[in-house]
Formats: sequence, structure tokens, C-alpha cells
Amino acid sequence: MYSAFGAPRIYNAPLTSKLTEKQRKKLCDLLGNLELSLLYKASVHGYQASAFHQRCDRQGPTLLVAYNRSGYIFGGYTSVEYAQSGQPITDNHAFLFSVHNGGAPVGIRVKSGHYARYDDAGGPNFGQQLYFCYSNHPLVKIEYNHEAFNFSPFSLYGNDTWLSECEVYKVAKRSTLSEPQVSAEKPWRNVLWTAERRAELMEMIRNYKPLMKSVSRVRILMIGPVGAGKSSFFNSINSIFTGHVTSKAISGSVGTSLTTQFRRYPVKDGCGGRLLPFVLCDTMGLEEQSGAGLDIEDISSILQGHVPDRYKFNPTTPFQPDEQKSSRPASLQEKIHCVVYVIDATKISLMSDKLQEKLASIRRKVNSLGIPQIVLMTKVDEACPLVEEDLQSLYVSSYIKLKVQEVSSRLGVPVSCVLPVKNYSQELELELNCDVLLLTALQQMLNFADDYLDDAGHVEASGHCRGETMEKITVWCM
Repeated sequence: MYSAFGAPRIYNAPLTSKLTEKQRKKLCDLLGNLELSLLYKASVHGYQASAFHQRCDRQGPTLLVAYNRSGYIFGGYTSVEYAQSGQPITDNHAFLFSVHNGGAPVGIRVKSGHYARYDDAGGPNFGQQLYFCYSNHPLVKIEYNHEAFNFSPFSLYGNDTWLSECEVYKVAKRSTLSEPQVSAEKPWRNVLWTAERRAELMEMIRNYKPLMKSVSRVRILMIGPVGAGKSSFFNSINSIFTGHVTSKAISGSVGTSLTTQFRRYPVKDGCGGRLLPFVLCDTMGLEEQSGAGLDIEDISSILQGHVPDRYKFNPTTPFQPDEQKSSRPASLQEKIHCVVYVIDATKISLMSDKLQEKLASIRRKVNSLGIPQIVLMTKVDEACPLVEEDLQSLYVSSYIKLKVQEVSSRLGVPVSCVLPVKNYSQELELELNCDVLLLTALQQMLNFADDYLDDAGHVEASGHCRGETMEKITVWCM
């Protein structure tokens, strides 16, 4: 029985999610292992905007899940609650998603966060671009008022605009009574969370000496998507050795890269202290679209030591070294000795195919130069509520373990080379557990840099031996 407005008269019927348990788990994985509670179901409450707002306003973060007859499950997430404010909403955490034929969800992040949606009395929309329950009907419609998201209608919902169902879920932290996030087994990595261990790591880093005498400080290159935490990692390491939280490198969470120059950041042992034996090199963030973010050709020049400090990147024109410098190979001191991919733990499942292809191209280039590689998985506290409560639970979190395995698979690096960390972002004081994770990661980077220098030393030695042999043959022949 339907009303004159097309809304079913079944207001007291119990709400049953259309999602299967497997589909629900996949979507929870996109969100960071959070809990979904069904608020609104169009087949029960109607497709009218008023019914949607009555059920969904002032409910906090929500996930909209739409279904069509072509088998697509698609929708979007907003971290800002609906309030009919009549204002455009800025939401850096917003994303769209699509699932088809039982595959893995494909996530599409908001480009800048601005105009992530418009908060009016109409039906739900994303970016004033993608409208659900359009004009109080089971329809999805695209209007190009703002292009906050990059997607094609075919890939998102197969160009099938008729909805068979539309649901909205409240997104909340998983309660302690829900599915546990902690494995009952022992920690899958062993860490000493003590002040003594922090002091020991700091002393090891202070006393580190690169294997090759020609290298005074190893160079570690940070590469990663916009907002993943490259600059924040330098700030965090600098904070530890300075003794208080610092923000020397520009960092933030906007949609485009705040780093526009190639920067080499040395770290001092305390204010005015001696330089430590490593340099962290920061780059412009990677972006999925062509002509934006760091160019792969620029990365090749950086790896080989040709790009000077403070060089300003131009996404449309790769770096061109002058002829005099390009005619001679850079010294071992000038080259990169370890590459670190910085990946946001909350965005791993949202990584687009284009971005994954860019990272694969970079990895092939780095592999060809024999440079060791590590993945720094940041924002672990945002990814897992359990870890947010207690950082020491990091290595007993089965969810974080799954994220480590996922990023290992996506980037093609061993699980042992994926290091979860939490950068300093909003803290005003240093914190022991945070320091231990960051220093452990840095120590591993120095170990990997030594592996590279060891190989470079063998190559240099063999070349020297060949030169001596040729000299002896020449003398003997004379």
C-alpha cells in the first residue's frame, strides 16, 4: 500500500539491511573497521527528502548505500552530519565507492574536501554532483555544479540510474561487545614500550655511521600520496631529537600537496646540536591524475642525485639538469640510499588503480637502481579505534595486521618491510609509545641504507680490481 507521495505505509516494520555480511565487512574495511547501524531504508520510509532527513539528520558520520538492477552497490561516506544548514560542506574524509559482482569495493576520494556535499533540505548528494533519491524518486542523477569527485557513471553504477533500494547507515566506533579487533594470540611483532628502549634507539641513531666513508649522512627519500604524512614524519623525528613537538616542514590534510619543493631536511641532536647521520628528503605528493602532483621523471632525477635542494616542482614539466651536471654521474653522497613509501592506513582500500599504477612504475625504477624500499603506514590510530585508545595495542590488532598485509600486496613489498607508525599531528607533548614506533622505523631505514651502501661498496671494489688488472695487462704488454 503506497501513499499519494509514493512512500510505503510500513513505518513500524523492523529494518533489515540489504547488505550481506560479506558486503558489510568489505564496507567496514573501507571505513576503518567501524560499526554500521541502519537508519534509513527507502523501501520502508520512502524516497522523499523529508523522510531521509527525519531519519538521518544529526546522526553524525553516515554511509549511504544504493542498489540498482544491474547489480551495482554504490554510494558515499560523509564524516559531517546532515543538518539542513543550507551551506556547502567541507569534508576531507568524504568518499564515493562502488562494488560490482562481488568484487572488492573501489573507493573514490574527494579531491579537495571543499563542496564534498551541499547540506540542504533536498535528498542526499555528494559534491552537488551526484544526487540520490532525485526529486523524491528512486533515481540517481549527475549534475556538474562542482566536480568534487572524479568518476565515470559507467564505472560507478553501470549507467543504470534506477534504484532498487537506498539505505543510510550511521557510522560509529565498534563497541567492546562487537566483533573483537584484538587477536587472542601473542603480538605479531614484539616491541619494548619502555623509556629505556626509546633511549637505546636514540643512542643507536646518534652513533650510526654509514658503511661507506665517502657518505657522511645517508639520504632517505619519502614518497607518497597527498596528505599521507611525509612532512609530518620529518616533523615527528625532528620533535623527538629536539625534545618538544616541532613543525619545521609544512604539513596538513588538504587535497593538494602542501610540499611544492624538493627539500632535504637534516636533523640536529637537540637545539643547536650536531647534525645526525641522516637526511630526510621530502617531495611533492603523488596524485592520480596526469599533470598533477609529483612526476615520475622527477623521481628518477631525485634518486640519481641530480635535483638540488629547494627545487620547485612543475607537474607539467619534469626536472631538466643543466648539461654540465648531467654529463657527470652524481657522487654516492648525493644519491638516495633508501626509499620510503608513506601510505595512510585509513586510505589503503581507497587507493585508486591510477595511483597504484604510479606507485608500481616508481617501484620498477627504484628496483632497477637497486635501492632498498620500505613502506611507512601512517595514521594507525585513525584506522583502528582500539589503537586510538592505546597505541601499545598496535601489534595485537588483527585489523592493523590485515592493513599491513593489504598494503604489502598492493605495493608488492614484503610484510616485514611495512612499518606502522603514528606521526605527531595535534599533540602538544611528546609521547613514549609514539616515539618508540617512529624511532624503530627510522632505525630500520638506516639498516636498509647500509644494505645499499654495502652493495655499492662491492660494485666499487670490483670496478677498482678490474681497473688494476687492466693496468697490469697493459704494462706487461708494453
